[in-house]
Amino acid sequence: MKTELERIAPMEIEQRSFEMITAELPHPVDDALAPIIKRVIHTTADFEYADTLCFSEGVLDKALAAIRGGATIVTDTTMAQAGINKRELAKHGGCVRCFIADEDVAEAAKLHGTTRSIESMEKAAALEGPIIFAIGNAPTALVRLYDMMQEKRIAPALVIGVPVGFVNVVQAKERIMQADAPYIVARGRKGGSNVAAAICNALIYMLGRE
Repeated sequence: MKTELERIAPMEIEQRSFEMITAELPHPVDDALAPIIKRVIHTTADFEYADTLCFSEGVLDKALAAIRGGATIVTDTTMAQAGINKRELAKHGGCVRCFIADEDVAEAAKLHGTTRSIESMEKAAALEGPIIFAIGNAPTALVRLYDMMQEKRIAPALVIGVPVGFVNVVQAKERIMQADAPYIVARGRKGGSNVAAAICNALIYMLGRE
């Protein structure tokens, strides 16, 4: 086992990490999508995302256009909300919202016998302008989004569907991939709020490099 520490300046750690990821990728990835795939791997140290991250046709251009247009990113957890670089996003007129802890959301969930994640999606539907949904925890949020899209009640600029878990996780992701909306989905059981935030940040940082 390698025990000798690599000497590297703190500000160079991320760059070195991405160099290692590039060298260790199991196979080449699309150059345009590489910043997203590599940032998710950087966040998780899991190279399976090179195969399980799925992208709808033309999603990158649509996602970047939405952020340029001042999109609101709606997350299903405060953890994902905290992990997104709000300062960089604000440069494009965007913001991050999470309704999971709102009192009216909790009351609606109790009244309707649903979950706060479901009611958060209902509340988000009233927002104006382009909306990016970054779902890293609750498959129920993805299911409700799918239903709302089928009912023509909402037209997301992008759905990032990466909830982690077991019950209805795979099914919820597959539904999003069948819906009429741009998507980035982590197929299978893996994902998480950190993955949702990483994808958002990768997109935001792409605009910063233009």
